[in-house]
Amino acid sequence: MTAVLVNDFATGQTEAFTLELEDDMDDVAFYRFCRRNDHLRFERNPDGTILIMPNTGGKTGIRNTKIVSRLDMWSESHDGKVFDSSTAFKLPNFATRSPDAAWVSDERWNQLNDEEQERFPPIAPDFVVELMSASDQLKKAQEKMLEYIENGVRLGWLIQPSSETVFIYRADGTISKVTTFDQSLSGEEVLPDFEFPLRLLR
Repeated sequence: MTAVLVNDFATGQTEAFTLELEDDMDDVAFYRFCRRNDHLRFERNPDGTILIMPNTGGKTGIRNTKIVSRLDMWSESHDGKVFDSSTAFKLPNFATRSPDAAWVSDERWNQLNDEEQERFPPIAPDFVVELMSASDQLKKAQEKMLEYIENGVRLGWLIQPSSETVFIYRADGTISKVTTFDQSLSGEEVLPDFEFPLRLLR
């Protein structure tokens, strides 16, 4: 039996139930489970608990496209692979997470074999973005960002459009806060020359 948590992001409450799944669900079994239920979005905690993630609303989808499209345009003339929110990564702590946008350098991506690239890549992205909807809980989102950094992500943006706030997480443990969308975010040394104008998310 595997525990499954359904998150209600409006109330912050979770409802738990169990599903009879394959014993000792390994990475391959979890991938197959997700493929069989591709009408749903899943993440998995380090302890194996499966989280059913809500689909995004219209405004969040538009904002996410702005981020992914500009990141992809930058990568075409620089380096690396860009991923949208439908891609799940297996982190070193055994959690499986799907950031709203992610980037992995070509050097690190090419170290994975074809099978690892095809399923949920066992790698922490170099760069991640989490884009909050109006009902998301800030504390939970911040905990996820810390998990990313602890597992090897070098730069992360947690964006809260409702308050025009961005938290910037770095590999050295520093966290910066931006409190207006009247400026651009820098990719710093992780994404050289990448600039994202936050006004696009209004």
